[in-house]
Amino acid sequence: MDISDLNTALGEPLLDSLTFLNEVAGRYPDAISFAAGRPVEDFYDVRDLVGHLHRYQEFLATELGRSEQQIMRTLFQYGRTKGVIHELIARYLEADEGIVVDPESIVVTVGAQEAMYLVVRALCRDERDVALAVSPTYMGFTGAARLAGMRVLPVASGPLGVDLDDLRSQVRSTRRLGLRPRCLYVVPDFSNPTGITLDVATRRRLLDVARDEDLLLVEDNPYGLFTGRGDRLPTLKALDREQRVVYLESFAKTTLPGARVGFVVADQRVTGDGRNPGLFADELAKIKSMVTVNTSPLAQAVVAGQLLENDFSLARANARSIAVYRRNLDLLLDGLRERFSGSDVPEVGWNTPTGGFFVVLTLPFTVDDALLERSAREHGVLWTPMRHFYTDSQGGCHQLRLSCSTLTPQEIETGLDRLAAFVAAQLEPAGG
Repeated sequence: MDISDLNTALGEPLLDSLTFLNEVAGRYPDAISFAAGRPVEDFYDVRDLVGHLHRYQEFLATELGRSEQQIMRTLFQYGRTKGVIHELIARYLEADEGIVVDPESIVVTVGAQEAMYLVVRALCRDERDVALAVSPTYMGFTGAARLAGMRVLPVASGPLGVDLDDLRSQVRSTRRLGLRPRCLYVVPDFSNPTGITLDVATRRRLLDVARDEDLLLVEDNPYGLFTGRGDRLPTLKALDREQRVVYLESFAKTTLPGARVGFVVADQRVTGDGRNPGLFADELAKIKSMVTVNTSPLAQAVVAGQLLENDFSLARANARSIAVYRRNLDLLLDGLRERFSGSDVPEVGWNTPTGGFFVVLTLPFTVDDALLERSAREHGVLWTPMRHFYTDSQGGCHQLRLSCSTLTPQEIETGLDRLAAFVAAQLEPAGG
């Protein structure tokens, strides 16, 4: 079998990125890893899984009046394609995010990754359709789009998190070429990989541009709860008054990754073909029925139990984890200042996110996969080359991403010492 006979996306370096990064981590298990963006594991307890499940069973019996047989069927059978906990998710969105939506506009997915695929697959009618993404961008969205047959074109981030002039320029230039820009993928809060947050004024202007240019915004919000300093900002969806925003979220960071539960809010009206207007969510469900059929009801039940136990507030449920992330981000930023500030240190820079997991370090030498492996082998520290987050793999060649979510304070200190030694080694004169 020749690769040329398979989906063209399979030959792209992008789809090898996660595999390579995981392989490096596997080869050097003793290295301290600033690479993984996983949630903290300190508060996991197997007993909570049983408790969440029982709480959802109780809800079905006492609040919804379901019989024992109906409860068994809900948990053991396939369940509806759009999910069985959509009404509870709607209550969570209103409680924590100020988003009020019809529960029928929610499709419960196998992680946010499936939600991305469903959206781009639905929007990609033919090869003229393209997606835009604020660059650098999460590689999972780019990969999902490419597998769905949709090209992804970059939009500059700029100092405010998205360059609105470049967005307008990209939309108009692609249309002049006969292409159809269908959506812009954006992570407004503590984005992966940059950690950047859009201020409220920029969010409002972005919605104005989307209206003026007739563009959907695909808002991904995996990190919005994890603010370090200052108040949480309203999501684009909370500010959306014209159904311009398709909203994605995952319970991977806030409940547990192993559940593989996410969702998409798609409340846009779909018309045409002489039929009654329906919801975009219903169209996404058609695709899901042919891809994963449904999302595990048992996994949904675990999420539902946590929501019920915390009055539908994941901010409340994650209070201890949020405190860890704040502490770790502060330790990471303070540690970078201690090791790389001062006149005797060559030019090294980093950004200062106000929450989330990620910090970007800029270095005066080229950063690539070979250098990552050397860092792991010779210095015992892992990180992620930023080039993996650019659609052409050409950007970010002097940058690396640091993630601090799962590390202890001692691991952060030791890891930064190793990172400083690694940087110093790269700056030594040849043969020095």
